[in-house]
Amino acid sequence: MPKPDASLSAVVVSGGKQYRVAPGDKVLVDRLAAEPGSSVKLDRVLLVRDGSDINVGSPAIAGMVVDAKVLAHSRGPRIETLRYKSKKRVRVHRGGRADYTGLEILAVGGLTVATGTEVETETKRSTGKPSSKRGAKAPAAKAEVIAEAETETTVEAEAEKPKRAARKKQDTK
Repeated sequence: MPKPDASLSAVVVSGGKQYRVAPGDKVLVDRLAAEPGSSVKLDRVLLVRDGSDINVGSPAIAGMVVDAKVLAHSRGPRIETLRYKSKKRVRVHRGGRADYTGLEILAVGGLTVATGTEVETETKRSTGKPSSKRGAKAPAAKAEVIAEAETETTVEAEAEKPKRAARKKQDTK
């Protein structure tokens, strides 16, 4: 739930229900067909509030999209219903659990905050300078050398052992 003083928020529709969201919020919506960790775009945006500007759609705002990341799939609490009528032999017991998808809201309409900063792109220019951390690549190289040494020793050990059938023949002699 967005804070009342948050200046960037939106009302989106997912699964027939309306949610008021802001960047950084985590919400539970009805189950979506998306893998955890993937990105989802909610395109039915009914209202956007950016500071004192309020943009209302009729029914939705054209071209407005809310970006969200799927956190996990979960199930709600167990809900049971019981209908009973005395002296009528009517006893109906039903129950179930709702399926939910946890979403983290990343951006509303391409904006992460009300100041107008756009969503950061993942493509950044490299400066060409070496990494400031010493030995950043050395542990990976050591891991490869250790893995190669382990495979060589296991191959040699397997070559020294006779096959199972050959061992049985040696044991019986």
